[in-house]
Amino acid sequence: HRSLNVSTHFTLVGASSVDDHGRFVYEHYIGGLPQVHEGNFLDNLNQIIREQDIAYVIPAHDDVVLALAKAQSEGKLACPVITSEVATCEVARSKRKTYQKFMGQLPVPHLYEGAERVGDDDLPVFLKPDVGQGSKGTHVVKSREELNFLTGQQTELLVLEYLPGNEYTIDCFTNRDGKLLYAQGRERKRIQNGISVDSVPVNDERFKRYAEIINTHVSLRGTWFFQLKAREDGELVLLEFAPRIAGTMGLSRGLGVNLPLLSLFDADGVEVSITPNTYELEIDRALENKFRHNLTYRHVYLDFDDLVIVNGKVNTRVMAFVYQCINNGVEIHLLTRHREVLQDTLAKHRLTGLFNELIQIAESDEKTDYITEKDAIFIDDSFAERQKVQQQHGLPTFDGHMIEVLMEQ
Repeated sequence: HRSLNVSTHFTLVGASSVDDHGRFVYEHYIGGLPQVHEGNFLDNLNQIIREQDIAYVIPAHDDVVLALAKAQSEGKLACPVITSEVATCEVARSKRKTYQKFMGQLPVPHLYEGAERVGDDDLPVFLKPDVGQGSKGTHVVKSREELNFLTGQQTELLVLEYLPGNEYTIDCFTNRDGKLLYAQGRERKRIQNGISVDSVPVNDERFKRYAEIINTHVSLRGTWFFQLKAREDGELVLLEFAPRIAGTMGLSRGLGVNLPLLSLFDADGVEVSITPNTYELEIDRALENKFRHNLTYRHVYLDFDDLVIVNGKVNTRVMAFVYQCINNGVEIHLLTRHREVLQDTLAKHRLTGLFNELIQIAESDEKTDYITEKDAIFIDDSFAERQKVQQQHGLPTFDGHMIEVLMEQ
């Protein structure tokens, strides 16, 4: 929702098998769908797709990813699903299949075929379900008694070597030609229920190398991620990969890489490129995202159409930032190609007197030519405009969906 709700290219509809918090977030929301494993799930989903004129479905849960990939491959889904092909989804859904697929290509955890294969010197070991997500059903086992008890109670558990080192997630994007365009690592600094709730970007040359290997050996498209954990000697071991969005991908979005939006553009046949910002950023998740950055600025160059005004209405999130700037003494330069009389449009929306400078330029003019302040940031919904400003002036640039990065409250 945070990635797409301010996009002028798509209208977002939320749907869930639980009538939950989504109703308070999405303008258009449908709760109470059958669970994905119920027989009437697909019929109900297809009915919604037709009634709501849905162009794409973006699954956010591993079971739904696999179910919809299968339905699409069998011609049973009423619109395309944003994920990779079904064979890739099947490998990703099973830890055992994942390790078998990449054994010899990447370091994978040592798998003990039964508790009796674990020697006393091998303890502790790690138990996890073959099919699962987060930390549900996982155990760090330090004694043989506990190992025998748990494997006796849950015979489907995999018995794996214990990896004591740091854990990383690498957020990735592969375009429709199979080219890996993005692989950004982040450390999972604090984890709750298997979900990373505090994360910072980490750069390690191994991340890109591992991503290229995964991208070569399975067919991926759009947004995906994989997780690594370090052995005691520092070697990074593949835990899992998944052809879907991840919640803490908001960190990449805060750097200017909107992975769900890129996936939709790629599905639409649009050529995409990625130019992330380079400022320091940390995300901490509770009930909402909070960002910490090292930016200081005294001027803001702000676009108008499709940013301050979206679909004929004032963008209240942007205006909250405008008033934050006013409170902090930051000057705002409205820089726009607005085709009507700008003062009249401002008056119509009760925005007169809010901006320090109004710069209305011709369609043929370049916005980069009107940026004179160095202690500044640039906010525009156009990637091409942001890229030009970033390349010519070296300023931090932001899309409308990134405003939350700049908010203090």
